[in-house]
Amino acid sequence: MGDLTYYTPALGACGYTNTDSDAICAVSHVLFDAAQTGSNPNLNPLCGAKLRLRRNGKTVDVTVVDRCVGCAATDIDTTTSVFEKLAEIDQGRVLVEWAWLDAQPLAMPEQ
Repeated sequence: MGDLTYYTPALGACGYTNTDSDAICAVSHVLFDAAQTGSNPNLNPLCGAKLRLRRNGKTVDVTVVDRCVGCAATDIDTTTSVFEKLAEIDQGRVLVEWAWLDAQPLAMPEQ
């Protein structure tokens, strides 16, 4: 569980250019950097990984395309179109449960 926030995407750390209508997210720099295997962030193993976000009985699946510098370890930053499916946009920051849809790519940090 972590905080869910939103941002306006553009060219992300994974090398993809996205728009606000895309079901994408940025994971914490803590997770992104822990998974990094070389100097090219476009090749990070988390790029393209799928997450399922869950809040108040609603779920949305998103794809990791970016790195969130301002996020704590288990926070997720997503587009407003995704955020609005889980919470009122005016809330800005809410708690969200999330899980990897495929095999967990790395150990989760202690909270």
